[in-house]
Parts: sequence; structure tokens; C-alpha cells
Amino acid sequence: MHFKTIDDFDFTDKTALVRVDYNVPIKDGVIQDDTRIRATLPTLKDLKERGAKIILLSHLGRPKGKPNAELSLSPIADHLSTLLDQKVTFFHDRAPSLQAGDIALRENLRFNEGEEQNAPEFARELSTLGDVFVQDAFGTAHRAHASTVGIARFLPAIAGRLMAQEMSALQTILEKPEKPVCAVIGGAKIAGKLELLENMILKVDYLVLGGGMANTFLHALGYDMKASLYEAEMKDTCLGILDKASMSGCKIIMPRDLVTTKKFEAGAPSQVQDIEHLESGDMGIDVGPDSIQYIKSVIEQCRSLIWNGPLGAFEIEPFDKGTNEVASFVAQQTKNGPLKSIAGGGDTVSALKKSDSLNDFSYISTGGGAFLEWLEGKTLPGIAILYQS
Repeated sequence: MHFKTIDDFDFTDKTALVRVDYNVPIKDGVIQDDTRIRATLPTLKDLKERGAKIILLSHLGRPKGKPNAELSLSPIADHLSTLLDQKVTFFHDRAPSLQAGDIALRENLRFNEGEEQNAPEFARELSTLGDVFVQDAFGTAHRAHASTVGIARFLPAIAGRLMAQEMSALQTILEKPEKPVCAVIGGAKIAGKLELLENMILKVDYLVLGGGMANTFLHALGYDMKASLYEAEMKDTCLGILDKASMSGCKIIMPRDLVTTKKFEAGAPSQVQDIEHLESGDMGIDVGPDSIQYIKSVIEQCRSLIWNGPLGAFEIEPFDKGTNEVASFVAQQTKNGPLKSIAGGGDTVSALKKSDSLNDFSYISTGGGAFLEWLEGKTLPGIAILYQS
């Protein structure tokens, strides 16, 4: 199916109403990570070159429909002015008068309760600010809010550069990947990633599990996980996934050994234990060296890879080794070989940054929940409107 992009619209004397995802960490008025802001610059520069007047829309945090000075987008307008080397005008409800190439940023959309309610009257109010809706916020595309889908009832909707790039990358890796395909899925619990696992076993050749969810699968298979984090109540679910994976031809890769500790804190003593011989009080916190080599041997055979979630407690040394080593290997295979790799999710991006592997992946998604829901096979409302416009 085809969707329209910036290339399909004449912006002469027109105002582009651009939904961006500037939900970034801010402390004492200082932006801590501007990755999402920088990711929108190609769209903004392209629109400027085409003579568009640009009004930006975003949310920040969870103000619950009420103004909150701590969640104002004002610092972002200042930061964006620096990045673009031009004044970005900040406004609340009434847009300033703009000339071609001018940019303005509206105050936090979620200060109005109509945003998260997808209230038609708020969507209509927003639509009066522009002539065309440019959807460039993949990170919020899983939300059916006034600024992500509601505006499209009143204005033609097209994809910005970032959105088009995200959609192309994700469609390539999920719909028509070069095989074999591997998914690396980590994290603490299965409960939040059940639909993801169910969809992945139908899409990939190898599914590498790490973190607490790997412990849960090992428990389901009868291993005594001692004091490790696992979900005992998910035993039947895990066994069901393993059966379905076998029937669909997906091989699930689980740890063979674990880095364990009896006290989960920085600097605590740790050791490597075979999964069959954990001792009383042991907590499996990271994949061990045998597991790392096994995972690398699997990845070495693959041509496409999807990554969501760390393999261990990457925030604390030495429990970051598994994630770091495997991430570095994926980066190396991507940079020097035929592997195409894509990663997404907040913890995932943080882990890959920590391992200094982020820049060598083929693509890093700006979406958290949206990336997860896309991997689950769901239709994202903020993307569906692009096909309907």
C-alpha cells in the first residue's frame, strides 16, 4: 500500500502542521538526551527548503490534561533554535504570524485533556493551525490521540522523512527480510511481551531470549532457577510458545550458563554457573560466556536481526557483559558483513549506547511502545491514517 510523503505536496504559501515526538528527558530545564529532536531535523530542513511555514506539535510527560510548568516544551523550543540556527517561536494556543521557512512550537498538547481523549473539538482546533498534517512521530503512532489521528479527519495527512524512514526499515525487516532472520528479545518479564513473542516465532528463524524472561522459560522447562527473577505462573504459557515455535520452524535460543550473584548490587561478588547447577540463593543476572559464544554462532548465520530488550541487568557492572558483547558482535557483523540489524525500545537503545554499538546498527527506531506494537503485528493508528488520506 502506498502512502503520501513530503514529496507529494506543494507547500507554497502553506502551513505544515508537523506532529513530532519531543517527549525527551529534561532536568532543571536542560535536555538530557536530544536524539529524538535531532531525528526530526531532516524533515524540518526539507520543509523549509520547500517554502513551508512550520508549526510543530508534541507532548511531554503525563500532565493529565492540566498545565504543568515542569512539563513545558519551552526548553525544547530554545534547544531547537540552537540546532537549526534560527528562532523557533514558542506559543500556547494562538499561533504567531509566520513567513515561509519560519518555525513555531506549540505548548505541550497534553495540557489539554482533549488530546488523549482524541476529542473531535480539540482535533479540529489543532487542524485550524495548518493546511496539511505531516505525521513524523513514529514514537506516538500507537496512540489514537487528537494530534496523531484526529487531525487527519480535517486535513490531508502525509508522512515526514523520519516516519517514512521508520516504516521502510520496519517493513523491510518484518515483511521481506533476507533470511535467516534472528530476533534478540530480552527484558525482565514475559507478561509485557507475550504478543511480541507470539508474533516473532511466526516471523523469524531464531529467537534469542535473555533477561528475566529467559529465566522464566528455563523454569518452565524444569530448571531450578533458585533466587532468580522468573514468573512461575507463566509456565504453561512458555511451554505453549515453545510448542508453537517448534511447529513454525523457529528455534528458540536460551542461556546455557548464567552470571549469578547472591546480592544484586554494584560490585557484589559474582560467578558463572551452568543452568543445571545453580546454588541456593543464586540469582541469574546475565548470560554467561558459553551462552554468549552460542548466541554469536547463531547470529553469524543470519542476514537480518531485530533487537528489543537487554540480555541482562546492563545498568550494573559486571552484569552488562552479555548485552555488551553480543551488541558489539551484531554491530561488527552489520558494519563488515551482510547483516541488516534494527533495534528499538528505551532500554534497548540505552544498552546499545552503553556498549558503544548504537551507530553501527543498520537502523535504530525512535519508537518505544510503537516499536513494540509494530513487532507484535498490530496496526498503529498513527500510521493507518497515512494510508487513508
